[in-house]
Amino acid sequence: MKHHDHSNPLKVKSLGIDTYRENNIYMLIDCDICRSEGFTALTRLVVHHNEKSIVATLNVVHSELLQENEAGLSDIALKRLDVEDGDLITVSHLKPIESLGDVRAKIYHKKIDETAYRKIINDITNGLYSDIEIAAFIAGCAGDNLDLEEITWLTRAMIDSGSKLKWDEKIIMDKHSVGGLPGNRTTPIVVAIIAAAGLTIPKTSSRAITSPAGTADTMETITIVNLSIEKIKEVVKKESGCFAWGRLAKLSPADDILIAVEKALDIDSSGQMIASVLSKKAAAGSTHVVIEIPFGETAKVRTHDEALKLQYYFKAVGDAIKLNIEVLITDGSQPIGKGIGPSLEAMDVLAVLRNWKDAPNDLKEKSLLIAGTLLELSTKIEKGKGVPEARQILESGKAYNKFEKICLAQGGITEPKFAKYKIEIKSEIAGIVAAIDNRKLAKIAKLSGAPRSPSAGIYFNSPIGTKIEKEQTLFTIYSESEGELQYAVDYLKSVNPIIKIV
Repeated sequence: MKHHDHSNPLKVKSLGIDTYRENNIYMLIDCDICRSEGFTALTRLVVHHNEKSIVATLNVVHSELLQENEAGLSDIALKRLDVEDGDLITVSHLKPIESLGDVRAKIYHKKIDETAYRKIINDITNGLYSDIEIAAFIAGCAGDNLDLEEITWLTRAMIDSGSKLKWDEKIIMDKHSVGGLPGNRTTPIVVAIIAAAGLTIPKTSSRAITSPAGTADTMETITIVNLSIEKIKEVVKKESGCFAWGRLAKLSPADDILIAVEKALDIDSSGQMIASVLSKKAAAGSTHVVIEIPFGETAKVRTHDEALKLQYYFKAVGDAIKLNIEVLITDGSQPIGKGIGPSLEAMDVLAVLRNWKDAPNDLKEKSLLIAGTLLELSTKIEKGKGVPEARQILESGKAYNKFEKICLAQGGITEPKFAKYKIEIKSEIAGIVAAIDNRKLAKIAKLSGAPRSPSAGIYFNSPIGTKIEKEQTLFTIYSESEGELQYAVDYLKSVNPIIKIV
């Protein structure tokens, strides 16, 4: 990428076009460079400015948008190349990307080696892949297309793609749920308990990938989660824990790129998920991690066998990258807590931490199980005594006290709110709740606007086993706009009952 032709500089024009993460360059159809180089729409080009260069996708303009010898750049491309209006840039052909050969091999179910994974991840991190090429890599890894060795290689490559956090303490605790269950917001409660127990738990969380809320979305309705690495270190030094959004910390940046494309495809590949989770944990400097795998017919992990296989992979890859891992396989047949969506889940979290009478007991007990397992994994508490110890920390108010202190250290504490529009969904029959479709429930919460509108989502009142009268409210849908509320209701009418009552 070093050698390029400076003979044809183009003047940068900022067009104010947001393309999310894609670098785009806009050039006139009849400009000399397009003609002489044979550039056509969607050609991938290298754009140079001084010593910097980025790879961008060409969009061809045939209108008055640009003058002769001008080139437009998308917002993200301007930022990454560090240029502004009037700066001069040059463009050149992108040489063929060798690692794409390995991606093609993977699509045809061939095993590729550690060097190949490193090259692919480096090229992705350096912006050489277009979203189409990243999607091809994700599809190539989906299903059971990665064996244990390959998952380990991919994990290592992802750890090395970004910065790593270093801590003074010998033991750094962490937890992760593989997700797929609406409302399963145990993290803030677990972090508060573990930090109150005097252990270090610098928690970085993701935003929602395919769900109505991620931990970072939920915590953002209470405090500031966009923390720099310096700020994370400061908060953890002071309070032993934090609730930060992982993206700003630039830990495993390849993972953020893959996740953005997975989100568009609505795919979660198990091999990639393990690499994603463990690379983030290792990069965050964690040493002891509890992984929760909920399984159920409509959870992300469908069967007990699949959960056992994941458990084996998590532990084996953990061993290979020197992480102490404990895996909990839990019941994923129904939502946890009452809220589904950032603000509504935050209300559940606060109710549990404040020991309120009507706090959701399932969320409390699951948080205690995870916190107790972490306490035992740290060897600070002996086997069998973790959960009682966690319960004591929570019920004495120590956990909430710690939670408040962490929030204040991060920049303040606010109360989450309900959205202004709502509709109650009532049962047409009497009976007992026998089954719940988690996926469709999550979809309704997303259609109502979550996580984009933090206070949108579902307040759920009918767990399995609940006795229901005719016309009793099963759940309430909240939305910031009447239009989105209507979308959610229309979808609800178009599918089989989400709650099976017998």
